Amino acid sequence: MGSGSATTQTGKSRWQKIARRVRVPLGFVVAAVFLVFARPTWLTLAWSLPAVLAGLWLRGYAAGYVKKNSELTRTGPYAYTRNPLYLGSMAIAFGFAVAAGRWWLGALLVVMFLAIYMPTILSEEAFLRGVFPVFDAYAAKVPRLLPRLTPARFADVEGGGRFSGERYQHHREYNAAMGAAAIYAALLLRMLLAGHR
Repeated sequence: MGSGSATTQTGKSRWQKIARRVRVPLGFVVAAVFLVFARPTWLTLAWSLPAVLAGLWLRGYAAGYVKKNSELTRTGPYAYTRNPLYLGSMAIAFGFAVAAGRWWLGALLVVMFLAIYMPTILSEEAFLRGVFPVFDAYAAKVPRLLPRLTPARFADVEGGGRFSGERYQHHREYNAAMGAAAIYAALLLRMLLAGHR
């Protein structure tokens, strides 16, 4: 029984490593499939905007707080959810699934998230748990993904932290906004060309 559990754990660990490596290239593949099969309309584009803009805002807000690998960020959006960057990405993906006007593209994005991003999150949490002794106390108060309603408070954290524009620039989070604008431009072009057939 012990060896079966160890084998399962090794399999999970292996998949987490693979998921971390393939998530970016696979994202480009999914984006290409998305653009080929999307059937946007003015209505689906309008409905998609709130989710995409909210996701971009959350990612940008989180990027202004996080100090990757140097400290465990527990302020700003990280006092509500342990993974605001991934939550922002989910909102953006959901918005674009709406924009595409194809339910199965939304299903594809959900499958990709579960297969790639959940193992990545678990792998990152294992790393943080090993590096930061306070991680378990943090995880006990702050949900992995869906945010709590009020910010968690920690006795060893002074103040609420501050958003840093310099940190936002350092993480190049503006690339997400540029990428979203490019996808909207491609969807608009596809829609306009389809309308002129």
